[in-house]
Amino acid sequence: MSTTTIERTISEIAARTPSSIRVFESLGIDYCCGGKRTLTEAAAKAGLTTDSIVKLLGDAERGDQPSGTDWLLAPLPDLIAEIVNRHHSFVRREIPRLNTLTAKVAKRHGPGHPEVLEIESVFTALGEELTLHLMKEERILFPYISGATREACFRTVNAPIANMVAEHEDAGALLERLRELTNNYTLPEGACLSYQALYQGLAEFERDLHQHIHLENNILFPRAIEMEPAG
Repeated sequence: MSTTTIERTISEIAARTPSSIRVFESLGIDYCCGGKRTLTEAAAKAGLTTDSIVKLLGDAERGDQPSGTDWLLAPLPDLIAEIVNRHHSFVRREIPRLNTLTAKVAKRHGPGHPEVLEIESVFTALGEELTLHLMKEERILFPYISGATREACFRTVNAPIANMVAEHEDAGALLERLRELTNNYTLPEGACLSYQALYQGLAEFERDLHQHIHLENNILFPRAIEMEPAG
């Protein structure tokens, strides 16, 4: 991997090389909301050497089998459909399920594990924020980007995109708090099946939301800004 690549941001590497996402996830390196750091900076923050990450990225890329769609080149309506049909649907399906689980675990285990009470509160806030966020994207921003409508309450796409990115950062902060409260989704000794299902579900929710935000922040939004007609 060249010096130029090393000095690229994490988000650029993730957008250009999808196999890198698995590496970043395994190392706990934020490639979506916090993806503006260079690889060198991210390595230092994670307490790792740049060379070790470069080796893992190279191994992942060599072992990756080309498949699926290159979202850097696909039509924007196709990319939007992928985001809505896969990731928005996942969020909407999982929020009520995890709300039920957090409430159940908090009621049963709150006295012995007070952190689950805050987990319930944090996930409730995350779910409410994401529900409104998805609605704004689907009803206003995405139709504008796809060309389905040019009637909007903004003159250019930059302002609503900036708002969506800010909301992504808020969601990322809540995810980080959940990871802290769960000790990186480490179950306490003797955790019941509901406890296990909750932590597994929260971990899966985090992984999907990272991929979801990556597709928007690092691919869809930059392409939408670049393709918007001047003036």
